[in-house]
Amino acid sequence: MAEEKSRPPQDRPWESGWAPDTTRAPGTRRLWLAGALALATITACVTAITVTENGSDEPAHRAAEPTTLGSSAPGGLISFATPSESSGATPGAHRGTPSPAPATSAPTGSASAPKPQRKTPRPPESTSPAKPSKRPATPGTSIRSVSHPDRHWRVSDGSVRLDPIGPGARQRQAATFRRVPGLAAPSCSSFATADGRYLRHRGFVLVEDADDGSPLFRQDATFCPRPAASSGAVMLESVNFPGRFLRHRDFRLRLDPYEHSALYRADSAFRLVAGLG
Repeated sequence: MAEEKSRPPQDRPWESGWAPDTTRAPGTRRLWLAGALALATITACVTAITVTENGSDEPAHRAAEPTTLGSSAPGGLISFATPSESSGATPGAHRGTPSPAPATSAPTGSASAPKPQRKTPRPPESTSPAKPSKRPATPGTSIRSVSHPDRHWRVSDGSVRLDPIGPGARQRQAATFRRVPGLAAPSCSSFATADGRYLRHRGFVLVEDADDGSPLFRQDATFCPRPAASSGAVMLESVNFPGRFLRHRDFRLRLDPYEHSALYRADSAFRLVAGLG
């Protein structure tokens, strides 16, 4: 049986000439294990990142920041944590939602917030001031004889006659006048024609004439209504010739002094009726 050769202590190789095996560096197995673990960790992180990018359109910058493993990880290796899915939010769901505007805090202090002003209610339409409306045109006036009810005053060749009025528009317009306050006395009346002229007496005959603005014209064109013997009729007395009234003689209108006769009272009685034109 071969004798076992005593192995000199390894801590004193120089005494026996024995030297340790230097072909393998000490701790090589640990380094391999650490490298393999690091490679496995990196592979897992890369796989997790790839899966996360495929399932979400979010940019890659949302990946979790690297964290250092605790004391359980050998060699203090660096690992990458996978994104947490506990919130349950759909990736990219926050896109398209506008960011809330920063809230402005109410100022503190003695000054209070301004109260909203109440609008003054508009008044109802019935109480609002009415707009000025155009004054309706005064209907024309025609003058009919009491003694000859089928005849009316009509302007013919500048003078006024008592004529029957036919259906023609021209005749009816010539027999229609605009009754206005008297030019010389507002309590009396003046009669204007369609062309802006007035009826006046000249030489005690009733004619059509243009207003020349003179006091004489205003007096000649002003007549005051007086009660007539016939119901609803009037007699027209001259302003500048009191006691003279308009009457028809031979169907022509004249200004004659008053007479105490039935014929005069009948010929000087007229009714003011609605205009024919």
